Amino acid sequence: MPAFMTPLGPYTHALLRIVTGLLFWSHGGQKLFGWPVPMPPEHATLDPVIFAAGVIELVGGGLVMIGLLTRWAAFICSGQMAVAYWMAHGLHALHPIANQGELAVLYCFVFLFFAAHGAGIWSVDAVRGAK
Repeated sequence: MPAFMTPLGPYTHALLRIVTGLLFWSHGGQKLFGWPVPMPPEHATLDPVIFAAGVIELVGGGLVMIGLLTRWAAFICSGQMAVAYWMAHGLHALHPIANQGELAVLYCFVFLFFAAHGAGIWSVDAVRGAK
């Protein structure tokens, strides 16, 4: 790693957490409320699996974004993305490029990172002194 980037580590950690949480939260808002954009017509019915995913995305994404109970929220979100990959993508083809599951895989491993490393700075967990 270039030495000039080392001091930026805590800030980029926090920015990655905030942006990831916000984007995930948006997926939940789309599923549950049709906001910020409506669900595509082929996925417009709110079956129990989509509803549960929307709740996890909305609540989990919000918690990760503000950095509250980050490790637990990120762990649950990571698990949801692993399940989503195998339910929605992995049955069509194994490789994420072939089954359009790259986003689920990326979310899964970014959330796994936060489950292992915590929220970092600029978080409610940091203010609470949580590790």
